[in-house]
Amino acid sequence: MKQAESTVKELLKHADIKVGGTRPQDITIRDERTYARVLRQRELGLGESYMDGWWDCKRIDQMVAQALSADLRSKIKLRPGIVLAGLSSIIFNQQTIRRAGKNAAHHYNIGNDLYERMLGERMVYSCAYWRDAKTLDEAQEQKLDLICRKLHLKRGMTVLDIGCGWGGFAEYAASKYGAIVTGISPAIDQVRMARVRTKHLGARVKILQRDYRQMTGKFDRVISVGMLEHVGPRNYPKFFEICRQLLKDDGIMLHHTIGGNSPGRNTNAWMNKYIFPGGVIPSLSQITAVVERQLIIEDVQNIGPDYDKTLMAWHRNFVRHYGEIKDNYDERFYRMWTFYLQICAGAFRSRQLQLWQIVMRKIEPAETYVAAR
Repeated sequence: MKQAESTVKELLKHADIKVGGTRPQDITIRDERTYARVLRQRELGLGESYMDGWWDCKRIDQMVAQALSADLRSKIKLRPGIVLAGLSSIIFNQQTIRRAGKNAAHHYNIGNDLYERMLGERMVYSCAYWRDAKTLDEAQEQKLDLICRKLHLKRGMTVLDIGCGWGGFAEYAASKYGAIVTGISPAIDQVRMARVRTKHLGARVKILQRDYRQMTGKFDRVISVGMLEHVGPRNYPKFFEICRQLLKDDGIMLHHTIGGNSPGRNTNAWMNKYIFPGGVIPSLSQITAVVERQLIIEDVQNIGPDYDKTLMAWHRNFVRHYGEIKDNYDERFYRMWTFYLQICAGAFRSRQLQLWQIVMRKIEPAETYVAAR
């Protein structure tokens, strides 16, 4: 036990984090078993021990940002069980149609009451665009408008929104730009609420409970916002081929996705178990390798630091309104959810994660694409 304690404390020194300190990034240990658990299970042990109340920190986001910048993860030895879990995600397709539906339900069907209070007025669960915004709602509206402008969206155009969430983009594109939007999601709770939120738009918006592999037809525009993270590396070729098939020859597609600095094959064990089962964050090289013979990449914009601001705004909303919904969730869920939001914010702050908006077109004769900003 003492050896584990001294090892962890020595590691934390590299990130300027102190056990028992008073600064925001410092850690208070409430159960001495934390040290061995973190060394044995890495991210899973860190997250579960926090959920169990074994340690606390005033600003987990800042602690994680400093730990990632110091590359502490690479200094903790991989155990066989962790390696086997990673190999399993490579060998087996974690994002088949059946599994994709189950994975989506795990995260998105936990309760609309939570998301209504956390996400803001339009219920958009993806990185906002804070260039000229002062509030989360302003930043989300600016992001939706940025996407529409990058798509060169015009009245009457048909749009396929893959992974449409609660209908935020569909509602915006139909009401502000006069588009005709088909949104799809495998998560039934999202589909039901999206239908309610877009009912006033009539035939201009159609929301379907469907996997992207089940779609047919042709669309002027194809988008995915926060969807590519759920596709999985084994399915990237199929995903982009389906997008290409669904896009008209003169169409434009846009993918808004979290990105990693190196190719991803699996997510860390804690995130996979509790937050996004089957989720994998792609790298640019993984995307370009798949699309280079099918599609032209017209524009790439990185707004990764904006996700730090977005996640912290969600965290403030969650903490502020938790009392309204606490009868539906227990204390362990509260700690899990605050941990999730803050560690993600820290990952973007340390620039270990990015947020890309990637615009693509088919390999067809076309005028120079001019990107909005």
